[in-house]
Amino acid sequence: MLTQEDKALLAKKGISEEQIAAQLACFEKGFPFLKLEAAASIGNGIVATSDSERDVYIKAWEAYKNEGGHVVTKFVPASGAASRMFKNLFEFLGADYDEPTTDFEKKFFSQIEHFAFYADLNKACRRNAGKDIPGLLAGKDYKAVVANLLEAAGLNYGALPKGLLKFHKYEDGARTPLEEHLVEGALYAAGADGKVNVHFTVSPEHRSLFEQLVGEKAAKYAEKYGVEYHVSFSEQKPNTDTIAADMDNRPFRDDKGHLVFRPGGHGALIENLNDLDSDIVFVKNIDNVVPDRLKADTVTYKQVLAGVLVTLQKKAFDYLRLIDSGQYTHEQIEEMIRFVQQELYCRKHDIKDLEDGDLILYLKSKLNRPMRVCGMVKNVGEPGGGPFLAYNADGTVSLQILESSQIDMKDPEKKAMFEKGTHFNPVDLVCAIRDYQGRKFDLLRYVDPATGFISYKSKNGKDLKALELPGLWNGSMSDWNTVFVEVPLSTFNPVKTVNDLLREQHQ
Repeated sequence: MLTQEDKALLAKKGISEEQIAAQLACFEKGFPFLKLEAAASIGNGIVATSDSERDVYIKAWEAYKNEGGHVVTKFVPASGAASRMFKNLFEFLGADYDEPTTDFEKKFFSQIEHFAFYADLNKACRRNAGKDIPGLLAGKDYKAVVANLLEAAGLNYGALPKGLLKFHKYEDGARTPLEEHLVEGALYAAGADGKVNVHFTVSPEHRSLFEQLVGEKAAKYAEKYGVEYHVSFSEQKPNTDTIAADMDNRPFRDDKGHLVFRPGGHGALIENLNDLDSDIVFVKNIDNVVPDRLKADTVTYKQVLAGVLVTLQKKAFDYLRLIDSGQYTHEQIEEMIRFVQQELYCRKHDIKDLEDGDLILYLKSKLNRPMRVCGMVKNVGEPGGGPFLAYNADGTVSLQILESSQIDMKDPEKKAMFEKGTHFNPVDLVCAIRDYQGRKFDLLRYVDPATGFISYKSKNGKDLKALELPGLWNGSMSDWNTVFVEVPLSTFNPVKTVNDLLREQHQ
């Protein structure tokens, strides 16, 4: 039973009682596992391009940009705090020993001068501890160094988002991931007019810091690359928060009896993406960046993915206009079927049983929907999702990016399929979000609500269930046309722990 106070909170967030009831029902019944046909691989859902094909696609992308009239945006989810990146160092601060003991701790301290934030950290140590880092380490004041890195009196890196941390060293100073994304935008997403649109999703408490950094740095990169930046920000909408449940699937309440809501995960950002007034959108995680000396592969393959996308989109648009004209032949219908099944990888096993009118309606529905081309890297054991051929609610089979939580891992066949997958999802997407008549798709219509999942957390020592919305590149894009293209592992360099910054790719 909801109290008046509960209802006031719902009204403030823009969440209806019906939504709460539906979310609680999800806790009760859970989510179905997806039915799989196969893990995608080269020749079975993943395209491997040749040198000559890459040249063609890059030219197609350049031609599209130079046509003018197209809005291209680089969309970067950047709201996540970096606290998990420093998990090992937080544990060291709380440990009952004072000197580095684990391999992680030893590596951090032995190579500390290689971090791009070293100079800033040294200043903080000098200010707060009265010594430089070398002096502190010689005196075995290791925890003082870590405290100055993580805590508010120092650099406060333990509470800041990754986008604002210094990742890479350059002769003219260190760069944050935000800056690296500005540079990337100039290299592959600038329009014919030189405009570069970059959109960051941020948390409310850090928005002003992002805006400040853009204000300080954007002009420098605009001058260097001869572009004009249009940087925008948005926050996860309060109405995408989900209610927490207790172990009996009732609304979870805190010690004061208040309802507890949690962010709905990155799937909530489909609303932010839906608000963009854009034709083509590049999507990439904030921490997957490299220094300039290694950007060549990233830029090349971003252009390849975009070239594949606009090439396929043009074909789909031509077919849709042909359908609208009514002036098509039987051979052209056969051509459309092959395009949908072989190039867009959406197969309907009983398509031959459809009457002519139903066949045209089916083809139009599959051609006229959002489209994305996703880079896929060879699997090197990274945790996360992968590419699959999966069954949809309408009985078709199409390409999907799935997480392990969406797969019945108790089924030996499905578990083996997941674990032996040849490729991995690095979150490297290029999306087309307008239809053939120039109207923006309502992306919320293409979400599969049955692809959320439940995770287990705790608050104040009490267990709770948290509801994750369908992931942004998973169920939130379930009903999109999806194509997978192999990209080299060199384009995937995420920073999950602070010591990842010591890898050669980030030095």
